[in-house]
Amino acid sequence: MAEIKNYTLNFGPQHPAAHGVLRLVLELDGEVIQRADPHIGLLHRATEKLAETRTFIQALPYMDRLDYVSMMCNEHAYVLAVEKLLGVDVPLRAQYIRVMFAEITRLLNHLLWIGAHGLDCGAMTIFLYAFREREDLFDMYEAASGARMHAAYFRPGGVYRDLPDSMPQYRASSVHGPKDVARLNSNRDGSLLDFIDDFTQRFPAYVDEYETLLTDNRIWKQRTVGIGVVEPERALQLGFTGPMLRGSGFEWDLRKHQPYEVYDRMDFDIPVGKTGDCYDRYLVRVEEMRQSNRIIKQCVDWLRVNPGPVITDNHKVAPPSRVQMKTSMEDLIHHFKLFSEGFHVPAGEAYAAVEHPKGEFGIYMVSDGANKPFRMKIRAPGFPHLAAMDEMSRGHMIADAVAIIGTMDIVFGEIDR
Repeated sequence: MAEIKNYTLNFGPQHPAAHGVLRLVLELDGEVIQRADPHIGLLHRATEKLAETRTFIQALPYMDRLDYVSMMCNEHAYVLAVEKLLGVDVPLRAQYIRVMFAEITRLLNHLLWIGAHGLDCGAMTIFLYAFREREDLFDMYEAASGARMHAAYFRPGGVYRDLPDSMPQYRASSVHGPKDVARLNSNRDGSLLDFIDDFTQRFPAYVDEYETLLTDNRIWKQRTVGIGVVEPERALQLGFTGPMLRGSGFEWDLRKHQPYEVYDRMDFDIPVGKTGDCYDRYLVRVEEMRQSNRIIKQCVDWLRVNPGPVITDNHKVAPPSRVQMKTSMEDLIHHFKLFSEGFHVPAGEAYAAVEHPKGEFGIYMVSDGANKPFRMKIRAPGFPHLAAMDEMSRGHMIADAVAIIGTMDIVFGEIDR
């Protein structure tokens, strides 16, 4: 009798469902996965090493480019680590702005995830719906920071600048006539806070639309129910965090259990799954979008009535205002020193972690008293999730491997950092 041999298949790195440059070597018995071996290293951009040759401020924009769909959340962990080493106080208004934009970023991340995960499993429409809302969120990013994606808006000691009093307006063109422009500008007459407030009122109905498309869709359930099941204890052992851990029924969220900034003032719930399969993780993330919307609304209401500084007044760490710089010699020197040399951070080490949309994103930083990090290590949430790929996909079909990659919400920028 002929000996049956398993055959090996390369999944990616150019596969549309590889979510970056993931090369997955699958050992197959027919169409059933016997072993899945993830190969990484095709995107490596040496962020940790680059940070050692840049000042603390110059290294900040590299954070946006790690998980490039959760830009400000990456920055958040970085500035918290620097602030821990510096011992700098952050103004309360800046903390509220940070929390608001961290949750806007969570929506950006989860919208891309639900669109891409749906697309991977054969649902086209959800992708178009999700990107419709991402446009509004990118407009919020752009109004605050000047950039749609790589914002570099969080700074050690606060945020780059206060929220603007007006939103950019659409103009009539060959594509949009006066009627179209009036409709597009209908919610842009006020400030950025007015625009965000309007979005928070519209968004729950949009999430209902996503659920109408997917939650009870029998094809979606066939693709996700009972796929990639991880027990709660095993999820802990594998180093899962975020929705991957909560989907397995473990209630752990840094915003509640190790609160930072003003999360302890926020009223929100932690969604938790039951069975730890792809479908539960989908439900957890959908509910997280609703909870993030609640947090954004609370931040908007507070920021409306509480003006104040948005960055520390310690000019050894944060630049003076343009007016001060042009009228005071001392402030001009501060400005010049800060942007030519950066600030010197006391010797020591610090670890700061945030509840990133994908899990616990941490920055471990060592300073030797210089103006650059001596060492920096990034704890990327997607890395331990990808390490569990083999265990989660054994015994499943090739098509299920796509659903499992999707449920992990992998973005390769942070894995191949």
